Amino acid sequence: QVQLVESGGGLVQVGGSLRLSCAASGRTFTNYAMAWFRQAPGKEREFVAANSWSTSDTYYGDSVKGRFTISRDNAKNTVALQMNSLKPDDTAVYYCAARSSRFSGRYSSDGSYPYWGQGTQVTVSS
Repeated sequence: QVQLVESGGGLVQVGGSLRLSCAASGRTFTNYAMAWFRQAPGKEREFVAANSWSTSDTYYGDSVKGRFTISRDNAKNTVALQMNSLKPDDTAVYYCAARSSRFSGRYSSDGSYPYWGQGTQVTVSS
């Protein structure tokens, strides 16, 4: 049973920073792609960032490029999302997602991830 648990969300002012963390359990995640998505009220779920199973490739949504950084620690089965220069539009519930190397498809496609965390709220105040 794969479990993903996010933490680190909260309230931050415009221009501030937050670091989200996702702890994975139930598998050895070395060969898993890990990703972050977010969903704001009334909007569709949006791709934020992904890290391929090889750890050498990272992908970002256009709206967060240059501000957010995804990283992972395979020894600890964790993936982090460092968020800098936060804007009100970054307000959303952030979800961690995972898929094994058996799954294919674009890293930005939420339908290609079978495992999801419960989400953590990030609120950016102006």
